[in-house]
Amino acid sequence: MLRIVIPARYEASRFPGKLLKEVGDMPIILHTYQRALAAQVDSVVIATDDQRIAEVATAAGAEVFLSQIEHSSGTERIAEVVQTLAYDEQDIVINLQADEPFIQPQLLRQAAENLKAHPAASMSTIYLPLDKAEDVFNPNIVKVVLDKDNYALYFSRAPIPWLRGVFDQQRSEFALESFHRHIGIYTYRASFVKQYRQLAVSPLEQYESLEQLRVLWNGYKIVLSEASVLPGQEVNTEEDLQKARAIYAATQG
Repeated sequence: MLRIVIPARYEASRFPGKLLKEVGDMPIILHTYQRALAAQVDSVVIATDDQRIAEVATAAGAEVFLSQIEHSSGTERIAEVVQTLAYDEQDIVINLQADEPFIQPQLLRQAAENLKAHPAASMSTIYLPLDKAEDVFNPNIVKVVLDKDNYALYFSRAPIPWLRGVFDQQRSEFALESFHRHIGIYTYRASFVKQYRQLAVSPLEQYESLEQLRVLWNGYKIVLSEASVLPGQEVNTEEDLQKARAIYAATQG
């Protein structure tokens, strides 16, 4: 079965309460939920530790899982869902970030199909070539370095790879083709999600605040594919929220 779980935490570190902020006439969490439904998977669950989010989601007809509060990442929250709801070990589970109100449903299925095509991978995700020089140095834009087979070597909020011949001198003019932006869709088999909770926490994960580094640090593989379409505006900050509202208003004519 193909399942989507949307981990939805109220106390986001950069923008608390953002999931209940409205874009148009609907909270962000419900926009994301509708995008998940459009992917036509077998189930969609919103996993939250917050009663406010749960009430909004339940009123909209969503299946809600009230999780524990003390999870350090979305994947840990999803592991609780997988364990409690007894997902089959071969089920493909898509971790859709709750702050993706414009995510394209075909990207969710793309990540799932890529995992199915790479049995050596424990996780799959998506990337895009960076197209703005300022994003290379933006810590809110996660960069990924790939090997020749599109497996991840490392993820970072820092500018990787470091262009020594350029960045040691100045940062104003450089080619962008070496840089890839990570799009935060994670796909895994249910069996691996259960294992994730048992893996040693990586210091790299803690330094960068990137949960996927626990996977690499413990020796597992993450395969990536280039996004077939643009994912749409995510909401990490108040500025992103204003952009999202403007985008939505423009689509309403």
